[in-house]
Amino acid sequence: MSRIEKAIEKANQLRQGAPADISPVKVTPLPAAASTIQPPAEDLPTGQALQPDHPCLVINRDPGEGIAEEYRKLKSVVFELTRQGGFDNTLLVTSDLPDAGKSLTALNLALTMAKEYDHTVLLVDTDLRKPSVHKYLGIAPEKGLLHCLTENYPLEKALIRTGIGKLVVLPAGGTVADPAELLASNRMRDLVAELKARYPDRYVIFDTTPVLPFAEASVLGSLVDKILFVVRERQTRNDHLQEALGMLKGNNLLGIVYNDADVSHKMDHYRYYNY
Repeated sequence: MSRIEKAIEKANQLRQGAPADISPVKVTPLPAAASTIQPPAEDLPTGQALQPDHPCLVINRDPGEGIAEEYRKLKSVVFELTRQGGFDNTLLVTSDLPDAGKSLTALNLALTMAKEYDHTVLLVDTDLRKPSVHKYLGIAPEKGLLHCLTENYPLEKALIRTGIGKLVVLPAGGTVADPAELLASNRMRDLVAELKARYPDRYVIFDTTPVLPFAEASVLGSLVDKILFVVRERQTRNDHLQEALGMLKGNNLLGIVYNDADVSHKMDHYRYYNY
C-alpha cells in the first residue's frame, strides 16, 4: 500500500469516529526562530507591535507592489464567498504537497485581512509536523495549540496578540509524531467549535499539513466551514491536484489559489507573486 493510500485509509478511519480522548503524546518544543527573536506579544509595551523581518510578508513589501495587490484581491474574494447566506468564518489553508506556499499564503492573507478589516483575524498553526508561522513572525512561543490539546492549557493564555492590525496568532507550540490522531480528537473538535462560536465576527484561519502525504487536512476539513487550496506554478501536477481534491471530497472547497505565477507578460515592474 502506498503512502498516499495509507493516508487516505487513516483519514477515513478518523472521520468515521473521532476518539473521545487522546493518549499522552510527546511534545517536541519549537526551536527558536531564525530571525531576531521578539518577546511574546502580551509582554510588549502598550501600542508596540511585532516587527517581523521576513521579506515575503506583505507588511514588508511596498503596498503598491503586485504581491500586496494580489493579496487584497484574494481577501476581497474570500470576504464575498464566505458571506453568502451567512458567515462562514473558519477557513482551512492546505496544498497537495510541501513547498506550495500554503503557510505564507495563510499568513499573508491573515495579515491583509487584519490590517484592512474591521474585525480580528485569528491564525492557528495546525501544522504539527513542521510549523512555520512562528518563524515567519520571528517569535519563539513557549505554549501553543499542542498544550491546549494535551495539557488543557487555557486558550486565552496561548494566544499571541501581534499588534499588527488586529492579527492574533495561536502557534503550534511544538511537534508530535502522530498529529492526525490529536487533531481528530474531541478536544480539537470542541476547540474549533469554541473559536467559531466565541468570536462570531472573527475570521479563524487554520494552516495545516499538505493533503497527499498526511491525513490531518482531511480530518480538519470536516471541522471548518471552507477550504482554500494552494497550488504552485511549475510544481503542482494535475494528477496530484485531482487526487488531493478527491481526498477532500465532501468538504466545502472555497477555491484554489494559484501561487508563484509568472506574470512577466502582464507587468513590467515585477515578475513573480505569491498568491
